[in-house]
Amino acid sequence: MKISKKEKLKLYRKMLLIRAFEEKAGSLFKEGHVPGFIHLSIGEEASSVGTCSVLQQDDYVASTHRGHGHLIAKGADPKFMFAELLGKATGYCKGKGGSMHIADFSLGILGANGVVGGGFPIIIGAGLSIKLRKTRQVAVVFFGDGAANRGTFHEACNMASIWKLPVVFVCENNLYASTTPAKYALAGGSVAKRASAYAIPGYEVDGNDVLLVRETVGRAVKRAREGRGPSIVENKTYRFRGHFEGDPQKYRTEEEIQQYLKNDPIERFKKVLLKDGALSESEDNRIRREVQDEIEDAVRYAMESPFPRPQDALSDIYTNWRIDNG
Repeated sequence: MKISKKEKLKLYRKMLLIRAFEEKAGSLFKEGHVPGFIHLSIGEEASSVGTCSVLQQDDYVASTHRGHGHLIAKGADPKFMFAELLGKATGYCKGKGGSMHIADFSLGILGANGVVGGGFPIIIGAGLSIKLRKTRQVAVVFFGDGAANRGTFHEACNMASIWKLPVVFVCENNLYASTTPAKYALAGGSVAKRASAYAIPGYEVDGNDVLLVRETVGRAVKRAREGRGPSIVENKTYRFRGHFEGDPQKYRTEEEIQQYLKNDPIERFKKVLLKDGALSESEDNRIRREVQDEIEDAVRYAMESPFPRPQDALSDIYTNWRIDNG
């Protein structure tokens, strides 16, 4: 899949924006501004950006509890995301959803999901909708290695296959399902290998290589858009932070973390861009300053936004839609 230097820089900036968002979200959580839990995707930026870079605005995405990166990669605005994290009325879900339940249907974002494996039934419904409406949209569901062991995964793969739904299953295998190592709990050692059981393609990819992710997911998206059915793409990656902010991480060693930090997807891509002549150190510094300014502006917007009114708790509960029997 051909990509210009300008497009590569867009990917790079998006990865930097996700990293800066997540780092700031972590800081705000520690300062007590963010209620509940947050799960950061630092280290997984290549998977989010590479995947969403081949999608159109009206393509659907179902996310996970670790979904900030997916949403930003699909086009979500950091200021509305921060507002949602802080429980403000100007957030994507009016402050009622928080970190794990951000949605924006105008961007095809069907929502992050606090339930492990909860995105599979949603994306099958979206895929069936596409097929019935005969559009050329594609539906992508992100999930982790742990979710691949839940029943919804297998049900979804089977239904997508027999109905040839335009669905792409993107597994972000970060080697741990919460605290459980994938090498212990993942039978067969690979999610992509399970694709053969459903007679669909399966691809195992270096998930820290944004261009390789883009190329591989692009192949799966092309297949889906042409009506040839679903695929599974397994992006092998690693989360640099704990399962959640505050996680003591007793299940892995500091030596292991430091080893994987050497494979930072952003720094890897920066080296590629420098070598290609698409980026200079001065340009890199400029982009990073712009990203930091955007994040600070977004946080300021969220901080200055009002909290929902008490009576707002009674809104958005029921739909006004009804069947008129005439």
